[in-house]
Amino acid sequence: MPQTPVPQTPAPRPSERLRDHPAFLLFWISRVASALAFQMLGVAVGWLVYALTGSAVALGLVGLAQFLPLLFLSLIAGHAADVFDRRRIVFIGQSVAAVTLALLALGLAEGMVGLAAIYGAVVMLGACRAFEHPTMAALLPRLVPGEVLPRALAVSSSAMQMATIAGPAVGGFAYAFGATVPLAGAALCYATAALAMMAVRHTHAPVQRGGMTLGTLLEGLVFIRGHKVVLGSISLDLFAVLLGGVTALLPIFASDILHVGAEGLGALRAAPAVGAVLMSVVLARVPLSHKVGHKMFAAVAMFGLATVVFSLSSSFFLSLGALFVLGAADNVSVVIRSSLVQLSTPDAMRGRVSAVNSLFIGTSNQLGEFESGMAAALLGAVGAGVAGGVGTILVAVLWMRLFPDLLKVDRMPARPARTHPAQTSPGQTHPGQTHPGQTHPARVKSG
Repeated sequence: MPQTPVPQTPAPRPSERLRDHPAFLLFWISRVASALAFQMLGVAVGWLVYALTGSAVALGLVGLAQFLPLLFLSLIAGHAADVFDRRRIVFIGQSVAAVTLALLALGLAEGMVGLAAIYGAVVMLGACRAFEHPTMAALLPRLVPGEVLPRALAVSSSAMQMATIAGPAVGGFAYAFGATVPLAGAALCYATAALAMMAVRHTHAPVQRGGMTLGTLLEGLVFIRGHKVVLGSISLDLFAVLLGGVTALLPIFASDILHVGAEGLGALRAAPAVGAVLMSVVLARVPLSHKVGHKMFAAVAMFGLATVVFSLSSSFFLSLGALFVLGAADNVSVVIRSSLVQLSTPDAMRGRVSAVNSLFIGTSNQLGEFESGMAAALLGAVGAGVAGGVGTILVAVLWMRLFPDLLKVDRMPARPARTHPAQTSPGQTHPGQTHPGQTHPARVKSG
């Protein structure tokens, strides 16, 4: 007698509410606390170094001290993020940062710390961030189901921007009570971030721990080189911000041109983040659905124009407005670049690609601060800012010719890439081809 099949109970769907995923909530706390600490640190160290030296070159060296660890450690950090427990890597980095800042604050309070010690602490913090950033980017997709990931990314990004707004304001206000106060506050934030990360629980994917070779270290670079649209977008950001960044010069503008003190410096540093947050809200309601390449180039050109306006301004409120526009334009570029990179990267090498992306971002930010300091020493702060803004606009024009496919990108990718284009096997597609139903890294308009 035939048996009646037992009906199968469908597996429960994962909750789409982020608050039902405790690992993500702890990750969110850790990331926000870490970002808040770094922004407070930026105001405190910049103002402290300029107060001790009165030198634009010394401010530029702060950016260089942050960049060098990123340059030498990013590829190693990316390999580690693809081999070891990502949660532990982040925890160690945040813990070391907390201890470093606590010792620096204690040394300043006791009068035992000079300029060399400050630079040494900045180098150590740069090393921690070299491991923390790409590892956190690679960790997040493991903490929530795939269908919830876009919302998790949006919430995480918005929270980071809010920390970027609050951090400089809190740091500038706290500096009024002495340099040790914002440094100690940043140390406390890093400690909070480390504790939250230590409490994260997630399932580890099986990883084959091969040896670290030159080939494995460079695999992220090979991947990016094989995707011309991705290469063009992140290199555009690299050179545009490298030339147009005025972050390192804000203490000079606040002190010598706008005469607004440490509190005003905090507001100036927060203004770009305010513009970025509001632009994020706009993009959430009106997504970048077409002519993505054109919009990215327009945003970069607007970034350069806003830099010129800020550099020529002698009005505090006009300067705030220019930095607001600068941040909004930069956010458009960031959204496009991040989407291209994330949706084109296989999970197995997400750490290495994130590391290369972090290296590009760090180069444009920290090395850009060094370049701005050197230019200000030669041309003055106003001249350096104007030259950088004009240079950014020229870079946008040049990149339209060097990467025409980037200009022609019409829409974002629909889903993440499944395989590395350089690692195909029989039965798989070659670079430039796609399986049925699989989306090419970017849709490009013909003609």
